[in-house]
Amino acid sequence: MPAQLLLNLFIAFLWMTLIDEDELKFTTFFAGYLVGIGIIFFMHRFFGTQFYLRRLFAIIKLLLIFISELTQSSIVVLKQILSPKLKIKPGIFKYETVLSSDSEVTMLSLLLTLTPGSVVMEVSPEGNVLYIHAMDVEQSKEGLISQLKNFEKAIMEVTR
Repeated sequence: MPAQLLLNLFIAFLWMTLIDEDELKFTTFFAGYLVGIGIIFFMHRFFGTQFYLRRLFAIIKLLLIFISELTQSSIVVLKQILSPKLKIKPGIFKYETVLSSDSEVTMLSLLLTLTPGSVVMEVSPEGNVLYIHAMDVEQSKEGLISQLKNFEKAIMEVTR
């Protein structure tokens, strides 16, 4: 990915120098960058890696999924807090993840812990089992599992 980005920047600067202008303009650099994106897109298979903008789109997608899940879980927690009587049953459940590397499991744990209503308490030494404390296990366990699946899928798109 860094090699593709550096090559794209080189193409953009080369484009700026080959266009005969009296002064350097951002629009000329941007046009060269777009030309570089096209060139690298057609040649990315020779690098042995995926196209670098695909990973950028995956990162943006992960960020949007996190914001969506954060908003939804905040609303659920807010409704439970503002209700006259607390009807929650907190509890702990075990979740087996399909993520393999330490960085992926850490990212999943942090994303889940940042959303209100759930906390990753422990990760097994093998790194494939998470022990999660949920504010209301009976109602939110299925929602948390679907949230975890969404996060796992988005994290795999970013890291693999």
